[in-house]
Amino acid sequence: MQMSDAGRGTNENATWSPYDNNGGTCVAVAGEDYCIIAADTRMSTGYSIMTRNSSKVMKLSDKCLLASAGFQGDARTLQKMLLSRQVVYHHNHNKLMGCHAMAQLLSNTLYYKRFFPYYTFNILGGLDLEGKGAVYTYDAVGSYERTGYSCQGTGKELIMPVLDNQLKSSNPLVIPKQSGATTLSQADAIDLVKDCFATAGERDIYTGDVVEIFIIDANGVRLETQELKLD
Repeated sequence: MQMSDAGRGTNENATWSPYDNNGGTCVAVAGEDYCIIAADTRMSTGYSIMTRNSSKVMKLSDKCLLASAGFQGDARTLQKMLLSRQVVYHHNHNKLMGCHAMAQLLSNTLYYKRFFPYYTFNILGGLDLEGKGAVYTYDAVGSYERTGYSCQGTGKELIMPVLDNQLKSSNPLVIPKQSGATTLSQADAIDLVKDCFATAGERDIYTGDVVEIFIIDANGVRLETQELKLD
């Protein structure tokens, strides 16, 4: 009796994965009295564009926003969870969670899922209790630090050298500790972010279409947009 080709035990490699990288880039810059969080709206898989209008930024409060790159399925789940925790906190304490408290909550949430992590690379930005800009940058399992600026996503390698050159954040080991916020004016910082995305959009196929720029200051949150390359 002969075995068919299907029954001869041919070796096959599993190709399914619970994760995908949908591309995109997120940038945040902290100023003395403002914070800028920006992200493009393209969502891709492989060499296909799934949508050109998918926002990567979620507003958690009037002084705190979250931008997430990586797998957008996990990003949406994470953002909804944080928003629900914010609502519960508001009902229990009759006030919204501050930016520093939200930063710690995000770290705890990511670390809790460390054995099957959210495949997201996050930047949390807003104003601290003193009204100064704050940017918190994360890895996938919750390690984080407060910086003057940060970038996550597929355009990170293109944008971070520009930010390092233009903003020159203070060394965190210097004593006494110095503020990492940039001395650029709000308008100049917005122009810098626009230039960074225009450059990344020319060279990264996963960054493009439109960049959403959220500006947080004492007056609240406002949105500016700039079109990028469509191909």
